Amino acid sequence: MVLRIGLVAGEPSGDLLASYMVRDINKYINNISYDGIGGKNLIDLGFSSLFEMENLSVFGYVDAFLRLPKIYYIYKSLINRWINKNPISIFIGVDLPDFNLRIENILKRSGIPTVHFVSPSIWAWRYNRINQIREAVSHMLVVFPFEKSIYKKEGIPVTYVGHPLASKIPLNPDRDKARNILNINANKNVLAILPGSRISEIKNLAPRFLETAKLLYKKDSRLEFLVPMANETMRFEFEKILHKFPVPNIRCMSDRDYINSKDIIKKPISWYAIEASDAVLLSSGTATLESALFKKPMVISYVLSSFARKVMSWKSGQSHSYTPWIGLPNILARDFLVPEFLQEEASPENLCNATWKALTDENYRNKVINNFINIHNDLRRDTPKLISETILKILKK
Repeated sequence: MVLRIGLVAGEPSGDLLASYMVRDINKYINNISYDGIGGKNLIDLGFSSLFEMENLSVFGYVDAFLRLPKIYYIYKSLINRWINKNPISIFIGVDLPDFNLRIENILKRSGIPTVHFVSPSIWAWRYNRINQIREAVSHMLVVFPFEKSIYKKEGIPVTYVGHPLASKIPLNPDRDKARNILNINANKNVLAILPGSRISEIKNLAPRFLETAKLLYKKDSRLEFLVPMANETMRFEFEKILHKFPVPNIRCMSDRDYINSKDIIKKPISWYAIEASDAVLLSSGTATLESALFKKPMVISYVLSSFARKVMSWKSGQSHSYTPWIGLPNILARDFLVPEFLQEEASPENLCNATWKALTDENYRNKVINNFINIHNDLRRDTPKLISETILKILKK
């Protein structure tokens, strides 16, 4: 008997996490077929993606409104397929809560077990979403240890499975090897710049980050800047902005630059850029956790348009986060371990001063790195085994 799993991962970070999960689940469970929505990492494993992942990658308050007809068509098509045409045994929604929770609600009411992998950040925004989760999710798989108690308190089945990235990223990164692959001088200072994985993030942050890079270049003309892009669409958007804000010693990079390399395709291009760097300037998101696991001091920033801020405040019922932090390393450390600059505070001058410290202050760097080692150890679990055991338990009920 073939176990049919429906799966939706709508963003590059979710596609990466899902690919690790699928690859390793197959070691524990035989005769599985998957279909749904995923990106290159899942497709390379034989996953059948019924729609291009990019249709959902911009799913946010403003971008989603513009794409609502297409997103609704995808939603209805998946529901019809998985309930009527080609029923699935279980559904796994990977992150992307605004879309996946709606899918999960319908499937669960139809008798199909639903598993949600990576909890929405209810501990930061929109805690009242817990009621929607209770209705839609049969079992929540959380990746941070503090999340387990939240769901237990709310009576929602939950398993802490650790974070897959903590097992994929080495405890001792090899900076020199990454630099060799990227053809970077081992003695130079290198800053990785990651302005986000969504077009809206790139538009809001790239100009500020590039102006910051100009200021840093004035401090050190030998400083090199690496800007990895998840796909060609994002690269195109960034390079348009780079043309308006040119910076010396900057290299925008994507998989196409290393198409003939046997090493580079094994990991996301962003990982090589982060691993090769001395510090990282980046948008809030999964990349902050990746940078922490690579033990890189960082500066986190995020900027929303005024309209997006109003919509977010209206939809969440909050004017600010429940936590004083937005970056995952700080949330896990329960402290401002690395600086965060939001909205008006995200000026090139502020970003430059903080990034320069991350690049040059050895005492500060060592303190941050030691904290990142502790975070890495806390997140390391046998994630595939825990997920597989959970899926089998649910199917046996």
